[in-house]
Amino acid sequence: MLELAIAFFVLAIIAGVLGAGEVAGLSMDIAKWLIIGFIVLAVLSLVWPG
Repeated sequence: MLELAIAFFVLAIIAGVLGAGEVAGLSMDIAKWLIIGFIVLAVLSLVWPG
């Protein structure tokens, strides 16, 4: 999941440099939600016993 977030972040940077604002914004939103999901799952795996 973290790899996908990094990929979308890189895509957003490239799209922003090339002037595709909507693609960059959408990619950043997707990357943001993937990172949030990764953090939530990481915390749950640390807290949940077993």
